[in-house]
Amino acid sequence: MQFISINEAIKTGSGKVAIRGWVYRERGSNVIKFIVLRDSSNVIQCVLEKNKFSDEEWKKIDKTSIESSLEIEGNIVKDERAPSGYEIKVDKVNIIQIAEKFPITKDASPEFLLDVRHLALRSRNLSAVMKIRSTVMNAFREFYYKQGYYEMAPPIITPNACEGKMTLFEVKYYKNKTYLTQSWQLYAEAAIFALEKLFCISPCFRAEKSRTSRHLSEFWMAEMECVWMGLDDLAKSAGECVEYIVQEVVKNNSDELKLLGQDIEKLKKIRMPFPRITYTEALELLKEKEGIKIKWGKDLRTVEEDLITKHFDKPVIVTNYPKEIMAFYKPRDPRDSKTALCFDMLAPESYGEIIGGSQRDINIEELKKALKEQGEKIENYEWYLDTRRYGSVPHSGYGLGVERVVSWLCKLDSIRDAIPFPRTMVRWKP
Repeated sequence: MQFISINEAIKTGSGKVAIRGWVYRERGSNVIKFIVLRDSSNVIQCVLEKNKFSDEEWKKIDKTSIESSLEIEGNIVKDERAPSGYEIKVDKVNIIQIAEKFPITKDASPEFLLDVRHLALRSRNLSAVMKIRSTVMNAFREFYYKQGYYEMAPPIITPNACEGKMTLFEVKYYKNKTYLTQSWQLYAEAAIFALEKLFCISPCFRAEKSRTSRHLSEFWMAEMECVWMGLDDLAKSAGECVEYIVQEVVKNNSDELKLLGQDIEKLKKIRMPFPRITYTEALELLKEKEGIKIKWGKDLRTVEEDLITKHFDKPVIVTNYPKEIMAFYKPRDPRDSKTALCFDMLAPESYGEIIGGSQRDINIEELKKALKEQGEKIENYEWYLDTRRYGSVPHSGYGLGVERVVSWLCKLDSIRDAIPFPRTMVRWKP
């Protein structure tokens, strides 16, 4: 027979089927064995009765353990007591490999699970997260392809900082010193003068000395850059993209969301428009609603972002942060020179910043001044300043943290579970 997935077998509802996969659970006696088999699509209970097999076959069946790999043929029948509502009465089994004793048990600690991440990825929860992650990345790509954007892969090795030199990872490049990329942005700003509308999905690296549940040293960013775009249109594009991503996950991953305990009806309500406030208004909200007074000019910490999002059931867009604490490329707002033409999007339920974006400063002298104030050498950015010398136009862009969005949609306690193999201050393997 031709092998089909477990989900396809369940959809047939009855009759003869052939499936293959790995033992998820097993129990039984010397006359009957119950094996819950898993593949990438689902799990299903398989019932093996001793009287259907030779003594030699039964000896092998009796030795099957967690994560052993099998091929199975039999009749599928409905059974409400079974894990997926169906079970297979097995007529034939081919044991591909009998696994050694699996090291992961129910009481395994989070740190141990990270030590054996190469095996822990097989769990149903992590598999569900990875499926949702795939949908998130595909939805971002699809959203901008539909709007005529071009995808451009950035260099991973760069000569200078984009988001501050304090979080650069240094790389020896033959006889020179270079760095792992913090963002594709500076290269995108060069390329938009040829292609106008660009996006990318790529890894980024930040040497942040942080052990919080929201930080990774290696993470993925979904970024876009576009000419002739101001802050208002940028924030609108970001909001529409997040709405599209969320609704694609709802449409394609309802089973995974249920498995992870997410409220699908709540996600269905994540629709534009999203609430929008300024940084100054955010401070007023914290003072009036939370009794917390933050000095104007101070960046918002995680705890303050969480308190802000308590008052919204959708992502909230916070604009016009103080210019002095922003990256060098964010321009002053001509209506309020103390602030920058920028925004962060904060996810509800204390998942924090998921997007950061801004208009880009096109004034060379302002860029030089900001670079000097941040301790950068102007000569390292001459190539970037060339983009302002030859036909510069207004343009904007943003970066979406893939793992931040996945964490929010999957209700994860730690961002480490939003990526297959997390890299943090203290973890660089497996």
